[in-house]
This record gives sequence, structure tokens and C-alpha cells, in this order.
Amino acid sequence: MVGHVDHGKTTLVNALSGEWADRHSEEIRRGISIRLGYADATFRKCPVCKEPDCYTVDELCTHCGSKTEELRTVSFVDSPGHEALMATMLSGAAIMDGAVLLIAATEPCPQPQTKEHLMALDIVGIANTVIAQNKVDLVSREEAIAHYSQIKEFVKGTIAENSPIIPISAQQSANMDMLIQSIEQTIPTPAHTSDETPQMYIARSFDVNKPGTPIENIRGGVIGGSLLLGTLRVGDRLEIKPGRMVTSGGKENWIPIETEVTSIMAGGENQNEVTPGGLIGVGTKLDPSMTIEDSLVGQCVGLVGSLPPTRTELSIQFHLLKRVVGVAKEMEITAIKVSESLMLSVGTSITMGEVKRVTKDTVNVKLSRPICAKEGTRVAIGRKISARWHLIGAGSIL
Repeated sequence: MVGHVDHGKTTLVNALSGEWADRHSEEIRRGISIRLGYADATFRKCPVCKEPDCYTVDELCTHCGSKTEELRTVSFVDSPGHEALMATMLSGAAIMDGAVLLIAATEPCPQPQTKEHLMALDIVGIANTVIAQNKVDLVSREEAIAHYSQIKEFVKGTIAENSPIIPISAQQSANMDMLIQSIEQTIPTPAHTSDETPQMYIARSFDVNKPGTPIENIRGGVIGGSLLLGTLRVGDRLEIKPGRMVTSGGKENWIPIETEVTSIMAGGENQNEVTPGGLIGVGTKLDPSMTIEDSLVGQCVGLVGSLPPTRTELSIQFHLLKRVVGVAKEMEITAIKVSESLMLSVGTSITMGEVKRVTKDTVNVKLSRPICAKEGTRVAIGRKISARWHLIGAGSIL
């Protein structure tokens, strides 16, 4: 779920899954998503009703009362829309197979982050997109049609040019059947090979123990994300890179962390093994203090000895966008300069890089925090403009 702040992403996730993805006290207080929120929704189909009325998330059809048939379970990532949280949105896009771009009919299209999020989807390679024109219950028919024309003009020439545009009201759960039908037709389950070595980006990490839990009942730390490759099984020995920082003799070194899979949660149920597709929570033997408060987000997970190298410097082949988007008044993007600081999004890792050398289409940067990534991995490049980080380009690791 991507789009401008307050256009209804979290409300739509709730309408489809029954779960409120903003679970953190600061998010609830401010009414916006700050961290990535997760929820699973099972799409179902009535065997009696015609399309699109047959699509639902209910076990009993609301039209005829028939028992519905399960199609598939879809994992949603609710990405923040606020401009200051662009990096968090990029980390969510890095583990996704498709996107629902939410655009509220109550505001002119495009809003700053609507533009920026669509550009980000292009950069991270997400071509399968459904556009949800939300809040149509709050405007007249004529206003909704005029707004639809604005959306069509906005997406012209982009990866979303031919994406379906579905008018909905997330608050009223209106037209959810048509939205589900469009997601089913536009964002198919991708083909994955399960015989490769498993690999996963950590998008969340946390301590599941409640305060006061007796020592003998304490459970190991949990890491969450989406499996990119292979098959992960309970009992697998895992390596987490870059790992943890150790200071010795005045020098900082990053040491990989090793642990064991003790449980796997997918689709709300415990599993003995999982393959790519959907979001998973992996129980480990890690001390919960190592996973608390998303402290392992951005790290890479795989079987011991199978992961790409840890990099403290990057050489990136890049291209810059023509103009800065995500700001009220767009401006041209100036060339990257030696010694400037860039924000780099690689997988679910967000790190800062100091430019050491730059040519017409390559840049070498020294990282403030190392990453684990192979050659060819996509990189989104951000620059601080008017006290906010904004997307200015993209590239791949050489």
C-alpha cells in the first residue's frame, strides 16, 4: 500500500484484513504510519455469484449466503506516506511483488508523495500496480469523474499507465469486490524456485516476551520479512549479516550473527517450512535484546556461509532523475558532488554514504553503516533538500 499521507492506506488494509496495521503508540497518537505495518488478507470467491460480486474476504457470501472458496492469502505492507518517511516506504517496496497505489478523490492529483511513491515503485522494479481511487463517498459523481481524469493524466507515460483505476471507499468497505478482482488479475503470485539457498531481508525485528515473563519461559528474538529465495525450515542454522558491531583495539568490526530457526509463522499459522511469497515471522534462539525495536532491520539472512559479502564501500552505476519530486515546488536535480552525504536504500537497509569519487554515471561512496548485498542489487539514492530526504536517482551495485 503506497500513496500520499492520509489517503487511507491503513484504513484499506483494515477493510481487507480486519487488522489495524498502525500498532505503535506514536503512530496511533499522530494518526500516521511511521514504521512498516503488516497484515494478511485471504481473498475468497463465491461459487454462485457472478463477477465482480463473487470476490470477498468473508467466509460466507454477503449476497447469497453461500460458503466461499479460498483463492490465496495476500500479505500487505502498509507503507508510510509522509515525505520524511520515504526511506521506510522504499524498504517496504523492496520485498513486494506488486502495489496498490492509493489516491484520495478529495484532493487534487497528484499530491507530492503520490508522485514520489510512483517513482519509487519504478526504481525498485514493481510494475504490477492497481490504483485505488479512495474516498469517492465524500465527493460528487462529477468530482469523482474529473478526479479520475486527473489520475489518468498523472500516470501517462509511467509504469502505471495501463493500471486499472478502481473507485472505492475504504472507510465504508465499498467496492472491495472490484478491488480484489483487479488485484487478482493484475498482481499474480510470482513463480519462485524453492531449491535455491534461502535468503531474506529483515524488515522488522522484535521481542515477543511480555514484561515480567519468567526466565524459563522467555522466547528468542523474532525477525520478520519476506523470503526472497529457496526454502526455509525449522532447525536451519542461520547467518545474519552484517551482524553486530564489535570494537577491538579502537577499531570497529562487524561480526556476522549465527542462530537457529525455532519456529516459523506464516499466514497466522505455525509452519515447519516456507517458500517465497508473503510475509513471515521467524523465531530464533537470539537474545531478545538483539531484536528489540527493529534493531536488526536492513540485515540479510541466509544459511551459514551462503550470503553475499558485507560492504563498507559501494561503487554504484547510477542515473539521476530530472527533477525532485515529493516537494510542493519541484526543482532540477544538480549533479552529485564529492564529499556530499547521500541516503542509500538497498533492500530493507537504509544507510548513509559519503561520496568519495564521482563520474558521469558512477559514484563511489563510503558507508556509515555496512550492508550485505551482491553485485547488481538495486540502490535508491536520496539527498537532503529543505531539511527532508528526497529521492533523486537510482542505480545498481558494481
